[in-house]
Amino acid sequence: MKPTNFVYFLTPLVVCATWVGLLTAGYCNNARADDRIYRCGNQYTNTVTEEQAKSCKLLSGGNVTVIQGPRLQSGARLGVSGAPHMDGADQRAKDADARQILESELRKAQARQQELLKDYNNGQPEKMGSESRNNQKYLDRVAEMKAALDRNDSDISGIQRELDRLNGGATTNAPVTAAK
Repeated sequence: MKPTNFVYFLTPLVVCATWVGLLTAGYCNNARADDRIYRCGNQYTNTVTEEQAKSCKLLSGGNVTVIQGPRLQSGARLGVSGAPHMDGADQRAKDADARQILESELRKAQARQQELLKDYNNGQPEKMGSESRNNQKYLDRVAEMKAALDRNDSDISGIQRELDRLNGGATTNAPVTAAK
């Protein structure tokens, strides 16, 4: 084949593809321009009767995406936070579970605090092998231990606040505080 024959062969295909592309683009633009979206209260529609047209607003500019929220069971109520309202027995069971989990976490944090206090030894922990020759390593480790004590003490305080909130302000266990 000569190059000119190849060009003659491709030219009708390119022209055909171009026309198909233009027709498709024109169709899509016309379809999009004709679609009108109305907001009728909390519903969106593109078909409105004459009666609805008075109370619906025509939206302009851009597409509308509607995401359906969860459907409530019949008779279900929403609480103050917008979450489904729980009856008293369910709420008490949920609070009891939360209280049990928090008390378990508090016991773990307090045991960890006792272990950290023991290792910290009032700011004078035992030196490890390499720390006897390098005092800066020892000081860095002591500072890390102090920071761990402070973090754990903060965790205990947070857990205690949550327990107090669940118990209506009554304290359960006094938190273990770090030696300062």
